[in-house]
Amino acid sequence: MKHDIQTVRRAINGDAEAFEELLFKEEKMLYYKALSYVGNKEDALDAIQETACNAFLAIGKLRNPEYFSTWLFRILIRECYRLLKARDQMMPYEESELLKRLDRKQDEETDSFHLSEALSRLNSSYQICLILFYYHDLSVKDIAEVTDKPVSTVKTNLRRARKKLKSELERSYQLNEKVT
Repeated sequence: MKHDIQTVRRAINGDAEAFEELLFKEEKMLYYKALSYVGNKEDALDAIQETACNAFLAIGKLRNPEYFSTWLFRILIRECYRLLKARDQMMPYEESELLKRLDRKQDEETDSFHLSEALSRLNSSYQICLILFYYHDLSVKDIAEVTDKPVSTVKTNLRRARKKLKSELERSYQLNEKVT
């Protein structure tokens, strides 16, 4: 979301009302992103609360006001990972949404099962890259910022993840055809 640069600069300079205004504009995005990561309303709200607190304390360190949303989203994702790690869980993914974006032509119910199975066989860094790229519509550069990895590593992970996912899905379809 594009924000008024002057409002962001006022928030950086310590204006609490400007910061609050920025948070209200991001309110829905924060909630839905947190919910997609942690999986339940209570944890999502906890993650947002911690994100708002951490962002307010660190807003003075934001160097580029035009990247406020990316910066805030990055804090949110780290907080969600912290919550998931505390619960010792993996990041959930939206199978149906990923399925629609990865392959819109195939039957959704059958593919959902296959996609879920195939995704579960990928390592977590591949899963994260695919989810952020296809479900959250983040650019490779934004994914690199969020995951603290070089852009080249993200590109490599996406390429390898697509290749591995394709081979897993093909293998799953072949096994399914032999059974039926």
